Amino acid sequence: MTKIQAARQEYTNWCRAIGIRTLEDVNATIRRGEAVDLINLCEARQERQYAAAADQIFWKRKECRIVMMSGPSSSGKTSSSLRIAQQARVLGLNPKVIELDNYFVDRDKTPKDEKGNYDYEALEAMDIEFLNAQLGTLLSGGEIEVPKFDFANGVRVPSGVRMHLDSNDILFMEGIHALDPALTPGIDQSRIFKIYISALSSLPGGKKLHNSTTDKRLLRRIVRDNRTRGISPEDNILRWPSVRSGEDKYIFPFEENADVVFNSSTLYDLPLLKYYASPLLFGISESSPAYRKAQSLLKFLENVEVLKPSEIAAVPPTSIMREFIGGQTL
Repeated sequence: MTKIQAARQEYTNWCRAIGIRTLEDVNATIRRGEAVDLINLCEARQERQYAAAADQIFWKRKECRIVMMSGPSSSGKTSSSLRIAQQARVLGLNPKVIELDNYFVDRDKTPKDEKGNYDYEALEAMDIEFLNAQLGTLLSGGEIEVPKFDFANGVRVPSGVRMHLDSNDILFMEGIHALDPALTPGIDQSRIFKIYISALSSLPGGKKLHNSTTDKRLLRRIVRDNRTRGISPEDNILRWPSVRSGEDKYIFPFEENADVVFNSSTLYDLPLLKYYASPLLFGISESSPAYRKAQSLLKFLENVEVLKPSEIAAVPPTSIMREFIGGQTL
């Protein structure tokens, strides 16, 4: 059994333990007025997952000074990394963060795809030599200047920020290549703690199995990007095949390298997402090239019982779902 399969099976076992076997069971729970109880239960489970991941980081803190996190789009990587870091602080560790996006090569050295566009997702778009030199310096007790990438001009610029790792410091880094050993060839891999984050699910319901991470992640992305990034639902749907292609190339082949597989699914996420996503999807016209996929997503949500605003208000401000719907305090 792969690590992903094991994580999915663990989720299935937990759902059965609390009496949820199908999407219809979730719907029945909401119709009985128990949505808030379900939200609280799911959040308590995730808190235990965050704490368990932090425990492992603590136990390996002497040998693993670097935590690398990766996962497909809209898995909740940002929220998960913040919550795991928070749990690490509870244990007396001091997480420090460097964004891997600051290690891009200058734009004139960035590879291009088959259409002649810059391919920022390619491993070759990363300055691997510079990254490994800086990580080596940190692991050997030295000090670095934290890099800063100027995306407007496509060059690295001085940040003026210095960093070194004290005895209780743990370096957190997150990015699409984080679990690929080719990103850190100059570092002993046993010194890196790797976390894979994905929205795994395992709930059969109606005519469609609600066990695909893909549609759920796309719905999360549509809701979040419409709210925070000015990207329309239509544009997001049309970009999705390219996003999925990048995941197939750069993320999924390395998921089994993870020391921990974190499942960011909750039993209430589809009822929650339906409230926000449905109006956006209905707004896509029949003439749009995204219409067919929009209708497919609406069909996906058809048998999902939607949450009421009063129930949505019960979602904690630290919840992973707040990354998508707003109101997060992390």
